Amino acid sequence: MSEAERCPRCGQPNRCAQASSAQPVQDCWCFHTPIAHQVLDALPVEQRGTRCLCPNCARVLDEPAKPD
Repeated sequence: MSEAERCPRCGQPNRCAQASSAQPVQDCWCFHTPIAHQVLDALPVEQRGTRCLCPNCARVLDEPAKPD
């Protein structure tokens, strides 16, 4: 499994159709899952826009932040 096919947060398979294909894909679960900007900003800079979160991390991370 390539690094592109692993979630940058947990390291498990991200199940992203685009990550596992050399050709552009028309649809994937990640195309329809909103993820807050602060969640993406928490990823290492070199992984932003290059790797997809797995569905589990996307769901967990999309929850509202708890107040301090």
